[in-house]
Amino acid sequence: MNILQIPGLKSGAIDSELPPAIFAKTTLPEAIQSPCPGFQSLCPGFQSPCPGFQSPCPGFQPGDLRKLLIAIVLIFLMFPVLAQNHVFVETESFEDKGGWVIDQQSFVVMNSSYIMAHGMGRPVKDAATSVKFPKTGKYHLWVRTKDWAPFPKGPGKFQVLVDGKSVGQTFGESGSDAWKWYDGGVIDIKNANTKLALKDLTGFNGRCDALLFTDDLKFTPPNELEALTAFRRKLLNLTDKPQDVGRYDLVVVGGGIAGTCAAISAARMGLTVALIQDRPVLGGNNSSEVRVHLMGDVDKNHYPKLGRIVREMDNGDPGNGNPDAKEYGDARKISIVKAEKNISLFLNTHVFKVEKENDIITAVVGRDIATNQERRFSGSFFSDCTGDGTVGFLAGAEFRMGRESKAETGESLAAEKSDDFTLGTSNLWASVDRDTVSSFPETPWAMQFSDEYHIDEPKSDWQWETGFGNFNTITQAEQIRDHNLRAIYGNWSYLKKNKAAKYGKKDLAWVAYIGGKRESRRIIGDYVLNQMDIQEGKFYPDGSVTATWTIDLHFPDAKNSKYFEGQEFFAGTKHIKVAPYTIPYRCLYSKNIQNLFMAGRNISTTHVAFGSTRVMRTCGMMGEVVGFASYIAAKYKTSPRGVYKDHLPELTGILKGETLAPQP
Repeated sequence: MNILQIPGLKSGAIDSELPPAIFAKTTLPEAIQSPCPGFQSLCPGFQSPCPGFQSPCPGFQPGDLRKLLIAIVLIFLMFPVLAQNHVFVETESFEDKGGWVIDQQSFVVMNSSYIMAHGMGRPVKDAATSVKFPKTGKYHLWVRTKDWAPFPKGPGKFQVLVDGKSVGQTFGESGSDAWKWYDGGVIDIKNANTKLALKDLTGFNGRCDALLFTDDLKFTPPNELEALTAFRRKLLNLTDKPQDVGRYDLVVVGGGIAGTCAAISAARMGLTVALIQDRPVLGGNNSSEVRVHLMGDVDKNHYPKLGRIVREMDNGDPGNGNPDAKEYGDARKISIVKAEKNISLFLNTHVFKVEKENDIITAVVGRDIATNQERRFSGSFFSDCTGDGTVGFLAGAEFRMGRESKAETGESLAAEKSDDFTLGTSNLWASVDRDTVSSFPETPWAMQFSDEYHIDEPKSDWQWETGFGNFNTITQAEQIRDHNLRAIYGNWSYLKKNKAAKYGKKDLAWVAYIGGKRESRRIIGDYVLNQMDIQEGKFYPDGSVTATWTIDLHFPDAKNSKYFEGQEFFAGTKHIKVAPYTIPYRCLYSKNIQNLFMAGRNISTTHVAFGSTRVMRTCGMMGEVVGFASYIAAKYKTSPRGVYKDHLPELTGILKGETLAPQP
């Protein structure tokens, strides 16, 4: 708090002569409810009124009247501070996003989503909203943003408009890639109902997290994460009691192919299911936001019942990065899920908190990435289909991230030493032919290409990939995506300028801003699948999903490494053939969290084995198995491990399509 200057009061007198309660309050109502304790002790009966002012009050000591008067003056002088008004606006909650998009990929490090002007080099339509101010007058504006490509200054420039007029500053070109509050100056708010807008100036991924207007012109909002999170929650009126949406037999977190198949499988077995997805579409990497085709065979199963739901999700093979979004069947996936009466679907909901008792999860809490409304989902069983192993991590499940060593696993393809190396994340892109020649802006902030090295392609494939141990695929998801964008835009700018005969009439039609992630955490189960298991085609008694994809471990392309050492964005691989093999059911539940299943790329494998299990048709079949197993666990009131130990014949019977007599 700023020290108040009072005529006649010596420096330091406030701290030494006045009761500390005056400085402990932040709002006037609180100060009134907790009056200065010195008031009543100075003069009994002061409120009715004190006769001591005339004849002096019994017990009134020399100097007490001065203290009392100073305290009264202080309360009046502090009124503007105590009654400060903060108008806090999360940009993701703007009523009209215009051409801006919501990005929640960095929620794990920001505790918030933000919006971004993803125009592929063309300015997008303004994002706009209406805000009611408590009063008109002067407010200090703060804008939380960053310069995403400070080389030395990036292109993500935008302006803030108040009632259609720019505040006079340009944001997003500071030269700093740290998220922080930027001073927008003092604004004169003339209308209680004010229209705010973000005006994109370049189309190159300018971004904004939040706006703060405060009538305390000397107030500075916090940048440190813990303090900022508390500040954000207070101003959004978020409490520790989110909306309770009920209890479910199975709560599935993650709406990719694995999670969607798990939800449908369990629902068709009669369980009540909550399916929670942090994006507006289902399908994960197979959605229109990422555009990766489905791989892995479903017709070589030992168990004919597996793969049926995957086939329902399958929209054919449009390839990777197809410019036509409809080829990935977003609406079809959602309609299939909504047709299931036992599934409650929650899109745009990022799960960030787990509640548990000992080693049993009791509930998860998610926040709507647009409205910031928080919801609590309680359940008997939970399935982590997030890819990142988010639920398992929050619950304290054992996990592994990176490569094991040869000595640890005995695998010939393992690393000599364990490390943090992971397969990377792709942001795919595509161009289309036009009738006329078009240009593309210069990109001095992007990666720079030359006649000696550039990528002469009209669209991407899987090789456009970043994150080979030089980025953390969870905590640095934003930086990985931005690195990919710098490569895409830099290469495209080079092609348009230097290969005009081939690319002059081509335009960028689509660039992914949501990363297609391959590898992050792997949650440890009762069994860890390894290279020998899959190359030898071992069939364990609890073998479930039959997998066929090669061991497909990516690494930086050698030529790309030569020109962009340590900044690689292009991958190579060697496909190592495997025998069709089965994934043990014991890989599909947590070793130390009693009621946690998992399906997808976060199951219990080594890094090497993961290179084969990670493709989406295979992951979808894992989800189907989890749905069946959760039914048995609910039926017998047991755990996922209990299904393996006591009810495995019934699970395998379901997978075979058999109808078995109930077990005791």
